[in-house]
Amino acid sequence: MVKVTMLARVMDGLPLAEGLDDGRDVQDVEYYKQQIKALFKNLSKGQNDASRMSVESGPYVFHYIIEGNVCYLTMCDRAYPKKLAFQYLEDLKNEFERVNDNQIETAARPYAFIKFDTFIQRTKKLYQDTRTQRNIAKLNDELYEVHQIMTRNVQEVLGVGEKLDQVSQMSSRLTSESRIYADKARDLNRQALIRKWAPVAIVVGVVILLFWVKKKIW
Repeated sequence: MVKVTMLARVMDGLPLAEGLDDGRDVQDVEYYKQQIKALFKNLSKGQNDASRMSVESGPYVFHYIIEGNVCYLTMCDRAYPKKLAFQYLEDLKNEFERVNDNQIETAARPYAFIKFDTFIQRTKKLYQDTRTQRNIAKLNDELYEVHQIMTRNVQEVLGVGEKLDQVSQMSSRLTSESRIYADKARDLNRQALIRKWAPVAIVVGVVILLFWVKKKIW
């Protein structure tokens, strides 16, 4: 079954639309949505060249197509036919381009096309039951082939981006640690000066106090 559907702009990963009722029956759905957003982030960096791909993650598969600077992605059960998943995405693509094509590049806020959820939900219902006559006909359509669409593992796909992020995080961590080290060094120097001159200051203070007391007595 189709579980989650999300659309994002490829050049910057900006979410454009999402099925609002998606994933209610999926345990840890937010975990998988984070993986989807990470995939969008990778695509915005140009790290995956394929315009069509299936990405396996646990009991689910992310299927996506890229057309006109938009990534159309759906998460389905592993058992759900790959052919139907991509035909579902093609239907979404055709309608989204027809209605919103001239507004995609200028969208400035996340989920600017949230009203597209209505079409997502309506179309998803058509594809949920693989045994309907309509879907059986689509599965038997020899003109639409998906055998050549690559299937990869999510760790493999995200690993490229994670390595780059790790380098960035390491650099930030080293900068932070350098600042901490500099602060600690200043504190140690301050403490060393205090230990060095504190006895002298105490002696001078005692001498001044004795001199003042003696002067008062006399």
